[in-house]
Order: sequence, then C-alpha cells, then structure tokens
Amino acid sequence: MAGSGSSLKSAALLEQMKSHLTTDAGKELVKKTGLVYQLNIAPKKIGVDEEIYVVDLKVGKVTQGAYKGKPDASFSLKDDDFLAIAPGK
Repeated sequence: MAGSGSSLKSAALLEQMKSHLTTDAGKELVKKTGLVYQLNIAPKKIGVDEEIYVVDLKVGKVTQGAYKGKPDASFSLKDDDFLAIAPGK
C-alpha cells in the first residue's frame, strides 16, 4: 500500500494499521468490532483525486480500493484531517 505510489501522507499510517491487525491486539480488535470502514481520502479537497482504502475489521485487513459490497460506514476526509483524527486525540 504505502509503496503503491500513493501521494497521501496517510498511506504510511494505513500500512501501520495493516501490520497492527496481525498482532494479538489487532486480532482482539477484529473480534470486538466486526465492521467494515471505507475511507475516501483526498490530498487537499474532498472529492478530488481521492484514494479509497478499506479497513475491514470483519476479517482483519486493510486494502486499497473500494469495498465490494456495502461497508458499514464510509468517511470522506482530507489527508491532513485523517492524520489529525486517527490517533484519537
């Protein structure tokens, strides 16, 4: 993902999420959550040059590209906004 040629700063964070989901803590999160989130992340302006990522907490994967089916929730964010809210602060 991060090596996929993405121009987003968020790509590195999403790669970290992908790695985290393989840990015991990540597997526990998947077991507790069981939802699919689609993130439409734009470099500067929502709706322009968005990259789409899916955080699938039903199976424990983070992938680039639209979800096949209907995600439980979709979010459209600017890259900087996603980076600001992702830590939960």
